[in-house]
Amino acid sequence: MQIYHGLDEVPADLGTTAVTIGNFDGVHLGHQHVLEQVIDQAQRRSARTVAVTFDPHPAFIHRPEATPDLLTGTSEKLARLQAAGLDAALVLQYTPQLAAHTAEDFVRTFFVQALNPAVVVVGYDVRFGRDNAGNFNTLMALGQQYGFDVVGVDDYGIPGPDQHRLGTRCSSTAIRGALQHGDAAIAAEMLGRPHSVVGEVVHGEARGRALGFPTANLGQDSEGMVPADGVYAGWVTGPDHRRWPAAVSVGSNPTFYGAQRVVEAHVIDRPDEQVEDFDLYGQQMRVEFVQRLRGMVAYEGVDKLVAQMHQDVDDARSVLAEAPADANRSAP
Repeated sequence: MQIYHGLDEVPADLGTTAVTIGNFDGVHLGHQHVLEQVIDQAQRRSARTVAVTFDPHPAFIHRPEATPDLLTGTSEKLARLQAAGLDAALVLQYTPQLAAHTAEDFVRTFFVQALNPAVVVVGYDVRFGRDNAGNFNTLMALGQQYGFDVVGVDDYGIPGPDQHRLGTRCSSTAIRGALQHGDAAIAAEMLGRPHSVVGEVVHGEARGRALGFPTANLGQDSEGMVPADGVYAGWVTGPDHRRWPAAVSVGSNPTFYGAQRVVEAHVIDRPDEQVEDFDLYGQQMRVEFVQRLRGMVAYEGVDKLVAQMHQDVDDARSVLAEAPADANRSAP
């Protein structure tokens, strides 16, 4: 997939395109549904597919006091757009100047003049332009004016027995809500894969190692929303792309009066001959959250904590046995 960081990188000979636009935070099943329609429309017209997205998320400009926890960083978002089968992505630096474009200015500048769209595919709730004044009807009118088709895509509903509890719309906001409540399984249902956090492995307090449960700790600058405190069954992937089952702890270690939230993963069932080469300090690691096992609890004494950690490992093993590593491959 070609990545254009601004209009000056878009080639003049790009040809006709099928375009979509959005923040695409998480590239969840709703986004994937739209992207499938973009690819279908492009194939009908022998056009190239292009997603227009923003960095940073517009909320960081418009509501800096209440910015959302992003599900994915920009690099992973782009990797997932590529995995969806797009030909190109145009990443626009979101600034107050960009936000000042009227709806028509935006379409003329970033769609018509830059991308030569034959068709624009969007959800019916699309908003764009200054003060989000542009909507689907605005886009339809501009399509007639500038000579491109507009295709609307219905909201993506969550299938299965949980549909009533989840509501009918898959969205980044709904996924954040699930993660805020520690419901990693519901988040995975909307994402189409386990939610993950990616970051550098750093040195911790080494308490887990002393208790017989060594962990790999992610640094505070990791990308991806950290779910609610608790212990999760999950997977970890190192730079060599090997993927391991894990019991993952999120929290501040209340038994030891910790103050800072930490994501730490204890790899389970690792063959003895591979223990020594599992040194990830200073390297990138992905942690996936499959299912929450319990909340975070302060235990009275180390013995009770260790007993619970043994139980956590057993519970994680049981959960992951039903979700084999290759069945829900998360990494792009």
